[in-house]
Amino acid sequence: MTAVEAADGRKVHYVALLAAAPVLAAALASWLVVLGVGVAATVIGTGFALVAPKVSLVTSVDVVAVALTTGMAVAVAWVRQRQAERIVELTKLASVAQQAVLRPLGPQVGTLSVAGRYISSTATAEIGGDLYEAIDTPYGVRMIIGDVRGKGLDAVRLASIVLGSYRHVAYERADLRAVVADLDRAVARNVGDEDFVTAALVEERGGTLTIVNCGHPPPLLLRRGAVIPLEPPAPAPPLGFMPVVRPRVERLEPGDRLLLFTDGLGEARRDGEFFPTADRAWRLLGHGTVADGLASLETALVEWVHGRLDDDIALVLMEYVGARTGAAVAVPSWEVGAAES
Repeated sequence: MTAVEAADGRKVHYVALLAAAPVLAAALASWLVVLGVGVAATVIGTGFALVAPKVSLVTSVDVVAVALTTGMAVAVAWVRQRQAERIVELTKLASVAQQAVLRPLGPQVGTLSVAGRYISSTATAEIGGDLYEAIDTPYGVRMIIGDVRGKGLDAVRLASIVLGSYRHVAYERADLRAVVADLDRAVARNVGDEDFVTAALVEERGGTLTIVNCGHPPPLLLRRGAVIPLEPPAPAPPLGFMPVVRPRVERLEPGDRLLLFTDGLGEARRDGEFFPTADRAWRLLGHGTVADGLASLETALVEWVHGRLDDDIALVLMEYVGARTGAAVAVPSWEVGAAES
């Protein structure tokens, strides 16, 4: 603009256009940079006005307008910069909150190689209600994966309640159905009428795999190239709705892998086509370490949706490496109870 004005001769026609410089700078630069750009634009405009044969009222108004626009642009840049700094701070707090809820898993829990992964649907904050845990208890290795309805700090709060209760009762209850009952009461005490938590609980004991499912996507068993959805014997509602669960029991073979996931994986799609989890599971997850498998799955998933996920995703992949030396094959707790009765 300065070159155009200079080429136009000594008459001043385009000073007002100098106001565009601080306005454009305010969209990207810090307020100090915007101030510098605005001051330079005002000085340039004043210089053109002073060298003109006659300082007209219009030219004077244009120079004042450039100065006023600079002030407004500086204010906008300051507000934008403060908001950006606050978003960065909230992102860090969200990350800390998420890490406090979801402790790192593995690499070895009892007889299982285990890895967990949390994939956020947003680039600004890793915070949501997806949860997982794997612990070695007197009753075998027990895992949980769950998904709280909703997002934000309320979802994280409920997820922390569920995990806190689980980390306690998983050591105390011999029967997974009793664990579910305790978790259901914990959820019911802390949610509204329309809130709930879907969850799948898994127990590996002496090579016997037991799964109870409360309205959650069924885990996938990966065995010798096959992918088997472990559907529950009967559907049960989520935690918070008094689920009555029926366990599913499988015998594990060394090398078997089990994928636990939240519904964000099943709902990931592009152009209306869902990510083919079952079709790709063995190729992505059946080789290398369990951590490598989850990394491969995340890469394929992000590529499929072109980097745009609609929901957070929690993933847990475990591999059965064989029973402990000298360990007896365990009988599921409900079978023991049935025999005693």
